[in-house]
Amino acid sequence: MREGEVWALHHGDRIIGRITIDNADFPWLEGEFEPLQGFEAFKPLFDRSLELVEDHPETWETVYTEIETQLDLHSEDGPAAEFLLHIDNDRAWFRWSDTPFD
Repeated sequence: MREGEVWALHHGDRIIGRITIDNADFPWLEGEFEPLQGFEAFKPLFDRSLELVEDHPETWETVYTEIETQLDLHSEDGPAAEFLLHIDNDRAWFRWSDTPFD
């Protein structure tokens, strides 16, 4: 991944956020997050996900399932088959795969 590459967060055919990559630490990519119209409906899910990820994995999984079933993450080459995305205000970090995770 190249610095400056832009990934798009989609809800259906609408782009609701953009991530401009500024750091790559395999397998994670990190960058500046720009929320667009429509993201506000999903922000509470991302906030809750961050609260739960470390200490409450079962509850986190339920919350994250809501994210991954409603949203898609696209690189400049197309959609990721699978992704794990965290958003905290204007920062986002994620890992992705061309094939579904096990």
